[in-house]
Amino acid sequence: MFEYEKNNKIKWQSRVVLFFGLGIASIITLLMVIFSAYFFVEPSLPNAERIREIPLETPLRIYSRDGRLIDEVGVRKRINISYEDMPQHLINAFVAAEDQRFFDHSGIDYRGILRAAFRMISTGRISGGGSTLTQQLAREYFLNRKVMFTRKVLEVFLAYKIEQEFTKKEIMTFYANKVYFGQRAYGVAAAAQVFFGKNIQDISLSEAATLAGVLPAPSNYNPVRNSTLARIRRGYVLNRMYDLNFIDEESYKASKDSPLISKLHGTSNELSAPYVAEMVRIEMINKYGGNVTREGFKVFTTIDSGIQRDSNYGLQKGLLEYTQRHGYRGPIGKIENSVNNLQQLSLTDLLLEMEKYPNPNVLEVAVVTKLNPDNSANIILRSGEQSSLLWNTIRWAKPYIDGQNTGPNPKTIEDVLTAGDVIYIMPITIGGYALSQLPIAQGAVVSIDPFDGAITSLSGGFDYSLNKFNHVTQGSRQPGSAFKPFIYSAALEQGNTAATIILDAPVVLPSSELEKNWRPSNYTGRFYGEQRLREALVRSLNLASVRLLLDNTGITNAINHIQPFGFKKDSLPLNGGLALGAGSATPLDMAQAYAVFANGGYIVKPHIIDHIRTIDDEVIYRNNAPVVCRKCELTPDHKKILESEMDKNSFIQDSDEKMYISLSKMSEVAETYQPDANQAPELFQDIKLAKRIISEQNAFLMRDIMRDVIRRGTGVRAWRVLGRERNLSGKTGTTNDRRDTWFAGFSGNISAVVWVGNDDNKPLGSGEQGSRTALPIWIEAVRNAWNGTSDYQLPMPKGMISVSISRITGCPADASTDIKDIIFEIFREDHLPTCEDREELRDIFSTKISH
Repeated sequence: MFEYEKNNKIKWQSRVVLFFGLGIASIITLLMVIFSAYFFVEPSLPNAERIREIPLETPLRIYSRDGRLIDEVGVRKRINISYEDMPQHLINAFVAAEDQRFFDHSGIDYRGILRAAFRMISTGRISGGGSTLTQQLAREYFLNRKVMFTRKVLEVFLAYKIEQEFTKKEIMTFYANKVYFGQRAYGVAAAAQVFFGKNIQDISLSEAATLAGVLPAPSNYNPVRNSTLARIRRGYVLNRMYDLNFIDEESYKASKDSPLISKLHGTSNELSAPYVAEMVRIEMINKYGGNVTREGFKVFTTIDSGIQRDSNYGLQKGLLEYTQRHGYRGPIGKIENSVNNLQQLSLTDLLLEMEKYPNPNVLEVAVVTKLNPDNSANIILRSGEQSSLLWNTIRWAKPYIDGQNTGPNPKTIEDVLTAGDVIYIMPITIGGYALSQLPIAQGAVVSIDPFDGAITSLSGGFDYSLNKFNHVTQGSRQPGSAFKPFIYSAALEQGNTAATIILDAPVVLPSSELEKNWRPSNYTGRFYGEQRLREALVRSLNLASVRLLLDNTGITNAINHIQPFGFKKDSLPLNGGLALGAGSATPLDMAQAYAVFANGGYIVKPHIIDHIRTIDDEVIYRNNAPVVCRKCELTPDHKKILESEMDKNSFIQDSDEKMYISLSKMSEVAETYQPDANQAPELFQDIKLAKRIISEQNAFLMRDIMRDVIRRGTGVRAWRVLGRERNLSGKTGTTNDRRDTWFAGFSGNISAVVWVGNDDNKPLGSGEQGSRTALPIWIEAVRNAWNGTSDYQLPMPKGMISVSISRITGCPADASTDIKDIIFEIFREDHLPTCEDREELRDIFSTKISH
């Protein structure tokens, strides 16, 4: 028996030695096979250095000119970061969750490979797992996710090559920027933004563990989609971090017990300019093709973030004030059987009811839950916040009847609201909320730099999510009286002056488009007889303007003068309606045209893109639009100065000519020197100079006349609000039946235009006109355009002179002129009034003046 047991023991030991020997031999053989295979396939493996070159699909990002993020356009969200951007607890979380020996191995975790091999032998199936971070990186960049033995082998070989080429910090950075986290978030920085609304530097230990826990199955473990599984995975990662001494017990318990709060966050835009973003997207696709939203381009626009914010605010405020003037249209929805239902419905049910209604960016959806004896109302917001509306925020709500009429002022809250009403509210500056409603009118604001055409702000409508039609660039409407300055500029070019007398009298003309004669009228319904040209524009007299066009300037001359301002020829009617703005123009057209007056007579080209950078920050495009050379610091041509000096000093030798030029003469010329677009010095060959389309004298006179519109005409509100020291010029515009209202204005550094109207072209309603509807928006939009500095003002050009005249006749004042009638007017030296042969004005329309 003893001998038998002894023999069995020897046999068992022999078998162990045999199996051990076979195992060693197998491992050596396997290693030899692996190394042989590596050297065999190594030449065909991708170059690991390609990781630097392979572009990550990164969205198009659009910025203001001062670097504020406007929008991110693309299917995949990705924010590339450096190793230094990642907090240490995030790096530790990755290591604990995915590869605890990451900083020690050479890209291959042999223990993990042996575990995977054992599972394959024991189960007969190839399973995942055992991959280091480096192997995962190799798979993400070069391989697919299909679980195959050959793929695992290639993964190992590529990981080894990657480790030879890159440092551990580089590998961790590549990994963090590449991997997918779910919800279209690629890279850990995008995931932090999408799940927590945070920059990567600001995430907590709990959030870092959550992100690391997502990676094995992003669709199942991301906290937005499945908070329960995400919490379990977070606990696993925190436990691993504690076991590896990355965190202490206190941090472990605090993070594990903390609530997991996550929701889907959109792009963290720093500036709201959605209409700008869409313009840029279209322009980029036209310029570089459809892949621009995946190649990481960074587009820096010409938008000034301060002016853009003011434009957004001004437009929203103005349209909300307009809609309040025309009455309350009632709730946007109703929860039926309100009293019983509201008591029975849970907060969750109420919030779900409110989800049915759009939430515009400045308004919020709320439900009225109770009316109180003090005429206040209790409300619940869609966010779950409970608040109240006080009577002074509701009492504006006269019932809407139609576009022209409203009902009586409400006396109690029951006249306006009932429990169960689903309403719009808006926050107010003193705290709390006010009853509001969506405006039925639309509007647009645009401003450009008059010296280079850069668009500094653009608000194309009340809310982009509700109406994507860009009223700045697509909304071609009748400009009304805002078009008159171009008629008057044409008249000046024909030899008229600001003192030329125009007859403001009835006009009756046959019309091929109307069944009866065309009979324009003034806004007041009256007419005012003889008027100086300046006064006719300041007072926006329709009849005088029609007569100035038809009886003086001529339609052909006017069209030829006006078209170079940027207006399309087919938008300019060939009849008297041209004088009243019966053509069509977009707000951007008008801003471009008014810029000509602001910059001294040059046409500039509006543009929205300043420069474009690649994902590597290489500038591949920079706008080179023509500019009015205000800041070029071009010096006068010394030859021209020398010629005048030579007449007085003929003894000057050629060799001395450059040294002899009189400094006083140089200074005198330099003060008024304006470079000509056709004579740009070679020193500034890279600068395109804008083309002059009207004389600087014409532009100066128009600026001065429109300054009076601001000081004492329909634009006086701007002068009072913005300050009398501002060099503001502008013109209001209101079309027939108040269908469109405008204000176009400018100073030395901005040309801005506001339009308000209905998309269906219905009248805006009683009392609405440019000075009431559009001008207040314009004031808010440009309020901070000067950033506390004085606006640039062009000097009076040469060839201009101020002359005392009679305000009645427009003739030069003499001894017989009543002193109360003497005023000063500015003239071109070659267009001084004489009035020696002044005749009574002809009335070519054969009408009589009656007051």
